[in-house]
Amino acid sequence: MATGMTKGVKAHWQRTILVCSKCSKRLDGGFGKKGKQSLVKALRRSLGIKRWRKATIGIVEVKCLGVCPRGSVTLIDAGDPGNWRLVPRGADVDALAIALNLKLSADHA
Repeated sequence: MATGMTKGVKAHWQRTILVCSKCSKRLDGGFGKKGKQSLVKALRRSLGIKRWRKATIGIVEVKCLGVCPRGSVTLIDAGDPGNWRLVPRGADVDALAIALNLKLSADHA
């Protein structure tokens, strides 16, 4: 056994979306039907994601990405790391999911 190797954990993710936690915190919500959810929670709800590593899509909040746009949240699709998105407060989360080519169905649970 190699030194420093750790045990792996299986996940069913086929896609990974990274969302800046600092941007989310600065907006204090701004998404969802009432505008009170974070982008991460609103996306998970829109896509029907309930189980973390058993879902086919992983949506993860990460530390500051260094862009810090006013009134928006920075988002990265790990499958397209060269194209960062700035999602403005109140943006249509369903339209965002379609733009990211994420399936809008309950089979992600």
